[in-house]
Amino acid sequence: MSDLSSLARRALAALDLTSLDENDTPARIDALCAAAALPQGAPAALCVYPEFILAVRIGLERRGLGAVRIATVVNFPDGSSDVARAERETRRALGAGADEIDLVLPYAALLAGDTATGARMVAACKAACGERVLKVILETGVLGEPEPIRRASLLAIDAGADFIKTSTGKVAVNATPAAAEVMLEAIHERGGRVGFKAAGGIRTVADAGVYFALADGLLGADWATPARFRLGASALLGDIRATLDGTTAATGSGY
Repeated sequence: MSDLSSLARRALAALDLTSLDENDTPARIDALCAAAALPQGAPAALCVYPEFILAVRIGLERRGLGAVRIATVVNFPDGSSDVARAERETRRALGAGADEIDLVLPYAALLAGDTATGARMVAACKAACGERVLKVILETGVLGEPEPIRRASLLAIDAGADFIKTSTGKVAVNATPAAAEVMLEAIHERGGRVGFKAAGGIRTVADAGVYFALADGLLGADWATPARFRLGASALLGDIRATLDGTTAATGSGY
C-alpha cells in the first residue's frame, strides 16, 4: 500500500462527513449516507443540521453503518452569546439522537474581552452532553491572530470541551495550518486530553496530511486517532475514494 493510500485510509477513519447547506433536503441527506458506504471503510461521523438527525440514523442503519456517529451543530453559525439558547439547542439535539455536538463558541464576545460567557456556555453544554462528545468551534478565521486563538483554545478546554474545532465553514477563512498549530499546542499544554478537529476547505488527501503531520509532530504518532482527531469536510471524500480506487477525483466545492 502506498503512503498516499495509507493516508487516505487514515483520513477516512477520521472524517466527519459534512452537509451543512441551507438547501439540504432529505434526499440529499440520504445521498450523504449512501456516500459513506465505501468498501474500504466508513467515516467517523456524519455532521448535519439538527432537523436531519433522524434521517441520518435511518439512512445509516439501512446501509449497515449503525456504528457511524451522528454529529450536529448548535449556536451555529453565528456564535451567539445566549447561553440558554445554546444549552436548549444542545438538549434538543441530544434528544433527537445526536451522538456529538459541535458548538460555536461566542467568538465575538471573546474578541470583545468577555471570556466568562464562553466558559459558561461550554460548561453548560458539556453538562447537557454528559458522556456524549462536545466539540467547540472557535472560528479561528475570525479570531485571526495566534493569541486570541490560543486564548479561545484554553478557555474551551478548561471549560470541558472534548474537542476544539477550527471553523464553521461559513466564513471567509476557515481551517489553516497556522491556526491548527496554535490549537494543537494548546492541547499539548493541557496534556493532550482533548481532541482536535479541522474543518472548512480541506479538499484533498494531501490537505488532510498537513493536519495529521502537525498533530503527529506535536502530540506523537499515536495521538491522532478518530477518538481525538477529526476532519470536517464533504469534498474530501471524493479524493479519498479516488485515491483508494486509483482514479481521478472530481472537483467538489463542499464544506
